[in-house]
Amino acid sequence: MKATEVPEISGAYLFEPTPHADERGFFCRTFDADVVRSVGLDPAAFVQDSVSRSARGVLRGLHLRSGAGEAKLVRCSYGEIFDVVVDLRPDSPTYLGRAFFELSGETQATVYVPAGCAHGFQSLTETSDVSYRIDRPHDPAEDVTIAFDDPDLAVPWPLPAASMSARDRKAPSLAEVLKRREG
Repeated sequence: MKATEVPEISGAYLFEPTPHADERGFFCRTFDADVVRSVGLDPAAFVQDSVSRSARGVLRGLHLRSGAGEAKLVRCSYGEIFDVVVDLRPDSPTYLGRAFFELSGETQATVYVPAGCAHGFQSLTETSDVSYRIDRPHDPAEDVTIAFDDPDLAVPWPLPAASMSARDRKAPSLAEVLKRREG
């Protein structure tokens, strides 16, 4: 497994496993504490694992947590997704930077999303399963959502949004979210 820094988002990493394939399929390590530690992250900091299943075109995000934020490892374990990370940390050298990834069950690559960054994805296949390893227990009172189609972010979603939660559909603009954070 190798770790590569994501240049558009300070402190973000892409972890790419080395699959061992044969006629049966493949086997690969999707989490390695030593590799995580090698880039300065504490593997013991992750306290919760979650999974979501989405149909083609489903869009989830853009989400982040208020307060101390939430760091997470995101991996598409089945299917394929278009994954988005936006840096919303005012003191970051990559503030408002965006990074896009195609994550899939074929590659099993994992993106590390630092606390203070927004995250979202769109399912590109009929079924996609996304696994999250999160560093804080979920507190719905800290949920923040930003409009997926915010013109200031201009995320190039590859498909029309087939379905999304009511919360995501009614999400405020990036400017509104930033104004609330300042006030």
